Formats: sequence, structure tokens, C-alpha cells
Amino acid sequence: MTGRLPRIVLAAFLAAFPASGAPAGYFDFGPNVTFETGDTWISAGRRYRIYGLQSCLRQTFYTDRSGNKRDCGEASIAVLGAYVRDTHPLCAPVATQADLTFVTCYATVGGERLDLAMMMITEGFGFASLSSDGLPVYPTYAVAEQKAREARRGLWQFDDVQHPSILLSHAAKNARMQK
Repeated sequence: MTGRLPRIVLAAFLAAFPASGAPAGYFDFGPNVTFETGDTWISAGRRYRIYGLQSCLRQTFYTDRSGNKRDCGEASIAVLGAYVRDTHPLCAPVATQADLTFVTCYATVGGERLDLAMMMITEGFGFASLSSDGLPVYPTYAVAEQKAREARRGLWQFDDVQHPSILLSHAAKNARMQK
């Protein structure tokens, strides 16, 4: 009897967790997505954005080590695509605004669950989103961004990379002044 009990407990434990699929409340990021930016994508007709993450803007440029101008937004998309391909993240909705669902995502790397936005930011390929008053949406991301900047990781290794949230705030300010 004692030999069967551990097997019964193990079977009950394994039955409680599906062999595949996302935990309750989460969904697979999935391979069939269309990336709009390095933080936003469309899947099954819905738009998603990673909460607290700001990617580089398309048509903003940095100069690589060979002296070539590169599109920063395209670099962000490429890195997010690589993370999705390599880590198969799971996401959960945290807020909805019009046609956009904000999500938080995690990837499993080496058996550990890691915040996808934090991975992008600490490696220097994402930035901390700022609110309309210029403060970080999620302060922990701002701290990680500063550390990546100081270590010159990812896009921060290029002297002319521009913070997208600052560019967006300048554009919004200019638009308000023109009204």
C-alpha cells in the first residue's frame, strides 16, 4: 500500500497541471503574430502591447560601429522576435484601452521564469515606458534601464541612440503648443 500512495499523489499532482498550454489567465505569445513594433503585435486580430516596455521608434536611427545608420525600431522588433522564437513566452492581460490590450509576459529560461520586458530592458533593447507626466510607468524597469545604459548594453553601446519615450514626449509637447 505504501508503494502505491506516492504514485497516486504524483498522478494527482500531474493531473492538476496540463502537459501543455498556458496557466489560467495566461496565453501563448504564439508564433503567428505580426509585430508592429518591438513592444506591440497583432495576433488573431487583436493588438497587444507589453506593459511598461517602450521599444525604439521606427525611423529613428543610430550609427553602428561600422558607421552605418540603422533603424532603431527595426532592431527592437528583431530582438523581440528572437526572444519570442527562443523562449516561447506566456502573457496575461493587465489592462485594456480601446483596441489595445496591455499584457505582462514571462519567458522560461533555464527553468526560471523571467519577465520579458525586464529581459529586453536589461539587455539594452527596450526602454522603460514613461507616463504622460514623464515618470516611469513601472519604476523597477527604469532602474534596470539605467543599469543597462551605464553598462552600455545593447542599443546603449551606440552614442547616438535616442530614448523613445523622450522623443514621444517632445512630439506631444510640440503638438500641444501648435493647438
